[in-house]
Amino acid sequence: MSDFFAHETAVIDEGCQIGNGTKIWHFSHLMTGCILGEKCNIGQNVVISPKVVLGKNVKVQNNVSIYEGVTCDDDVFLGPSMVFTNVINPRSAVNRKNEYLKTHVGKGASIGANATIVCGHNIGQYAFIGAGAVVTKEVPDYALVVGNPARQMGWMSEFGHRLQFDTENIAVCEESGEKYKLENNKVSKI
Repeated sequence: MSDFFAHETAVIDEGCQIGNGTKIWHFSHLMTGCILGEKCNIGQNVVISPKVVLGKNVKVQNNVSIYEGVTCDDDVFLGPSMVFTNVINPRSAVNRKNEYLKTHVGKGASIGANATIVCGHNIGQYAFIGAGAVVTKEVPDYALVVGNPARQMGWMSEFGHRLQFDTENIAVCEESGEKYKLENNKVSKI
């Protein structure tokens, strides 16, 4: 049995795996078969469906729905009231449980408040999804996307600062001093 905190109003179904140091707050529901890594923080009124996998240190803010087919790597931030979908063409009268599409969120990515991630579109590591964005296609590593539909507006550092590339396609994070290279429309830390 792991050592985690769950508020008395949280509902945790049998068969969940919860890492040490994780906190689960008011009125949240963890469904059978979900896996949460160490030191996650699950806000108020969160639903985590079966087979969802969250890495270590994932921060899930209030009113987030994480549906089956979603996996998040370590250090992911899911902003208030953001949502993942899992069926591309839902109808109440048509059962499509065998058609859930997978969505993967890479290490260190941040998804802003009220954003919607349409299923089947992966989010790259350290990507930054702006508040209210509707993601309808793959998001590259370190990309900054905003709007509906979401469009790429630039690149972000691992510390969450917009990168400004010089004539040699090198950028320096204003907070960490780490350097990044833009090459073939891909960013990597150097």
